[in-house]
Amino acid sequence: MAPHSSGPDGPPAERSADLDDSTGDSTLALLLDRPFEIARPQIQTLPFVFASGHSGRNYPDRLIAESRLDPLTLRRSEDAFVDELFEGIAGLGAPLIAARFPRAYCDVNRAASELDVAMFHPRPALPIDAPTPRVAAGLGVIPRIVRDGAEIYARKLSPREAELRLTRLYKPYHAALADLAAETRKRFGIAIVVDCHSMPSALSVPDIVLGDRYGASAPPLLTGWVENAFVGSRFSIARNAPYAGGYTTMLYGRGSAGLFGLQIEINRNLYLDEDRIQRRPSFDALKKRLTDVLVRMTAIDPALLGGNALPLAAE
Repeated sequence: MAPHSSGPDGPPAERSADLDDSTGDSTLALLLDRPFEIARPQIQTLPFVFASGHSGRNYPDRLIAESRLDPLTLRRSEDAFVDELFEGIAGLGAPLIAARFPRAYCDVNRAASELDVAMFHPRPALPIDAPTPRVAAGLGVIPRIVRDGAEIYARKLSPREAELRLTRLYKPYHAALADLAAETRKRFGIAIVVDCHSMPSALSVPDIVLGDRYGASAPPLLTGWVENAFVGSRFSIARNAPYAGGYTTMLYGRGSAGLFGLQIEINRNLYLDEDRIQRRPSFDALKKRLTDVLVRMTAIDPALLGGNALPLAAE
């Protein structure tokens, strides 16, 4: 079963003359044209959708120019190469969507309304929530800081920056993910959205942290099944601490609607030189271990979660 990659599916992203100014920034122009990639199986045989919203590594020239940080430091918040670690899932029968734009530019694991108004002048004419702890910490949908608290910008941003990033990058990514989840639920009766991330290494952090929002986004049966798949490949594992699941997990964690959300965090020390943002020699071996885990974790019978035991015939 050979997977294939594609750009945005479905209707084109919203466009307006005011939000097409990528003159002189070839990287931004490419991102606006293709904000994400989807690796699809030829026939989907699993009730899973995998997502990697923080592994984008195409940094717009204007972001680098506007930042007080060097390009390597800008990458500190990136879940580097997580899309590559999980790309084997397409060959097993489930799609993988990956953002091409970086988290430091636009964070799809936040609500669109989690904006820090103090970053802009004048105030954007967009729906904006009361400040959440994430926004106060500088980690809203348009981040103010990278990992370790370094400030990204040397000056305030134009409101058009918020409109551009949300309309042309954030919304198309989430529309495509929603379509994949809807297609999967139609075919199998359920859809399990697995949001894939990596976490900074620390002495107290295990190999893997599973987040199900303390049981709110996925039933114990599902989380336990996935945990056993990792344990069977000798990964150390924790649940919900220190990461219980973000916006994407919450958005799709609605069991009553046949939607389940689960977050996977991988310790970066297993595969990444965190200072240079380069793959370690152990990268390929970890990828193989993860693919073995994916085989086991996706073997769960959909009927156990209220879905169809067998997939429908391909259209």
